[in-house]
Amino acid sequence: MNKITINHTLPRVFAGRTDISSDTWLREVVLERGHIYLIEAASGTGKSSLCSYLIGFRDDYEGQILFDDRDIRTLNQMAWTAIRQRSLSYMFQELRLFPELTAWENVQVKNQLTGHKSAAEIEAWFERLGIADRRTTRLSRMSFGQQQRVAFMRSLCQPFDFILADEPVSHLDKENSAIMGELLLDEAHRQGAGIIVTSIGHHMDLPYETTFRL
Repeated sequence: MNKITINHTLPRVFAGRTDISSDTWLREVVLERGHIYLIEAASGTGKSSLCSYLIGFRDDYEGQILFDDRDIRTLNQMAWTAIRQRSLSYMFQELRLFPELTAWENVQVKNQLTGHKSAAEIEAWFERLGIADRRTTRLSRMSFGQQQRVAFMRSLCQPFDFILADEPVSHLDKENSAIMGELLLDEAHRQGAGIIVTSIGHHMDLPYETTFRL
């Protein structure tokens, strides 16, 4: 996948409103592979909706969203599965980890499916992110900030053309946020991938080429 086009899209819940002031809704926005984007939003402007549209979880919107030149509404479940496995990685705002599993097991749930990273590479991530001593700790006993780092590592355990990170550092300090940014840039550059980060305030410090406001 080389580009994502958001073509005059608007959540249906906003239909009929005349006060929409946005860089994204009701406009043509093209996100290209290999570039870095920030989508800033205030609460209630549709950030979660947009993420759900891009990942194919919802389609209650007007307009079009295209992957390359294909309307995503035409994609069947098999096509979506292939996209989520090879083209589009997503770090959920709510993380969607398994609380009964350890930090290491949560990362390996994906990596064992993809075989994308070696154990040594993942161990190095745990070290860099300051939670190597928490590898065998159950998620339910970790702070939300620690869990964000686990979810982040899991999102890197697959090939992707784009990675969508939804408020990835909302509970992290500046130091850990910077380390996550470095790891994300390294992996995106390695794959020639695009980065899309969303934020309602505190965001990962990256060299964003374009900022859109919802």
